[in-house]
Amino acid sequence: MNKNRLVVIALALSFSIQCFGQGKSQNTLQFDEAAGSPKAGLSAVAWIAGHWRGEAFGGIAEEVWTPPLGDSMMAAFKVTVDGKVKFYELVTIMEQGDTLILKLKHFSSKLHGWEEKEETVDFKLVKVMEDTVYFDGMTFEKVSDEEMNVYVLTGDEGAEQETKFAYSRVKTPE
Repeated sequence: MNKNRLVVIALALSFSIQCFGQGKSQNTLQFDEAAGSPKAGLSAVAWIAGHWRGEAFGGIAEEVWTPPLGDSMMAAFKVTVDGKVKFYELVTIMEQGDTLILKLKHFSSKLHGWEEKEETVDFKLVKVMEDTVYFDGMTFEKVSDEEMNVYVLTGDEGAEQETKFAYSRVKTPE
């Protein structure tokens, strides 16, 4: 298991007692080096764009995704508990060759990076369907135009479980 994956696991486990939606599930897939990543472009994930909010880790999780521009989409993510930010993430889905890769970096509430300066936590593309995109250990599922689930695989090999983020689209005033 690589160092980046351990950071994600440590983060998730540190909040798991408070987290809803724990338990072994079948909503994530793992990357198979022999199979590689399927061909895909940003149009396959453009539906993720928007402002999303839901309950997680004993508080509120929120992410804001930009529409595709250039060769990527980007998101800002945060978790707040009792009105205080616990951590942030900066996330991208990038075109890499003829496929996609999701990359993220974690930051403390004071914007101190958790990963080394040049490191990211990378999730290779595993499978793309019309309303579901599977990265290695992370799945985006379009429930409707107003709801999205994100599943993240956490835990040690043999004792892995999924954390579910059930998001609703945040309406912005016009």
